[in-house]
Amino acid sequence: MSQNSLPQDALPQQATLQKISPGEALIHEVFPVGMLRCNCSILGDRITGEAIVIDPGDEIDRILAVLARHKLTVKQIIITHAHIDHIAGAARLKRITGAPVLLNQLDLPLLKTMDMQAGWLGIATPEIAPPDDSASDGLKVGTSTLAGIVLHTPGHTEGSICVHFPAEELLIAGDTLFASSVGRTDLPGGNSRKIMTSIRERLLTLPDGTKVVPGHGIATTIGRERVSNPFLIDYIGQ
Repeated sequence: MSQNSLPQDALPQQATLQKISPGEALIHEVFPVGMLRCNCSILGDRITGEAIVIDPGDEIDRILAVLARHKLTVKQIIITHAHIDHIAGAARLKRITGAPVLLNQLDLPLLKTMDMQAGWLGIATPEIAPPDDSASDGLKVGTSTLAGIVLHTPGHTEGSICVHFPAEELLIAGDTLFASSVGRTDLPGGNSRKIMTSIRERLLTLPDGTKVVPGHGIATTIGRERVSNPFLIDYIGQ
């Protein structure tokens, strides 16, 4: 959730369905799901039919419809952090597709707070299961033709991650970096010093042309945030 967003991680109104196609064979659909409008990413290959899903927070039937339309088979389900709006649909999607769920192990304690997180929103507690593997820093993820790497970026939560796809010049940023904002740090596991260090040392080192798909809201680029993000300007060069 962005620092300047609504208390419940609400998505800015201008965010809509986005389609980003960095390469000829790459399918990348981004669409907001659930009451908090978490950006779910589906990345797949038109040739191999393999795909990954990042942050299936809700609306699993909609996710399955997109997968079916592109004739994609899910190979991995990746969760950027264990807040309810990003993880609530993961167990169901795994049950239907058989794909393993990856979540950084440092966010495992947040799974035990799902009742509390659901209570904040006044919704039923979703089905939650332990991940199949830890999305640890440096872990290679993706498919046979789509190579991504996990960047551990603590601050929004202790186990927050981003997923970088160098060949596609693409970053799935979770709730670490937003267009003109950064992730909030006043929820359990948040740390303002850590999130700024993560952004400065892990994200601002990426090429300026890198497309950034945040966990909520509109896409941006590393270069744009480097020069215009009001939360970052004071930290550049420190």
